[in-house]
Amino acid sequence: MPQTHVMTNAARMALRSAARDLHDEFRGVFGEETIEALLHSSYAELAATATITNWLTVGAERFARQRLHALAHAQVDAAGRVPSVLFLCVHNAGRSQMALGWFTHLAADRAVAWSGGSEPAAQINPGAVAAMAEAGINISAEFAKPWTEEFLLAADVVITMGCGDACPLLPGKRYEDWEIDDPEGKTLDEIRVIRDQIKDKVTTLLNALTCG
Repeated sequence: MPQTHVMTNAARMALRSAARDLHDEFRGVFGEETIEALLHSSYAELAATATITNWLTVGAERFARQRLHALAHAQVDAAGRVPSVLFLCVHNAGRSQMALGWFTHLAADRAVAWSGGSEPAAQINPGAVAAMAEAGINISAEFAKPWTEEFLLAADVVITMGCGDACPLLPGKRYEDWEIDDPEGKTLDEIRVIRDQIKDKVTTLLNALTCG
């Protein structure tokens, strides 16, 4: 069953402060109504699966910021923007987070990516965090979240990993399905293998997007 969450007055005040910060950041790009609508829907999406709620306003601001950046990216003419990718799995806790971590690390400013899940977990897989840390990539600050229309519309390529029919399909969008084991329930040694498989696939994808 969905989580029932009652927003506190402190949370409302924090969201108002976050809305002001986002409005300052995106002034001239999006209006206050758009920003506040995305911020509050981001809060609601995260609250639906959260088991710890004291981080929700911070998470909602970060989630809304990502969605706003994706929305802005989608509005740029294709010839004038860097390639973009959306990584999708079921829980957005392991494979898609590791793929995003590798992509962001390897791409630098040559491309941009986001991640999401069809059924977001309550937290990132600790084994995935540990395996990526061994490779020098810190994904500990990431959080599981659903895919949203902004990410889907902004992506040039959508990479799916195990979400099957639950993954969104948009006509005309380029899709790739990566057959990679879910790290859930795996040992750290097994997750290291998954991590390295994802690195190889991300490297190949990035080269195809940014070369030629």
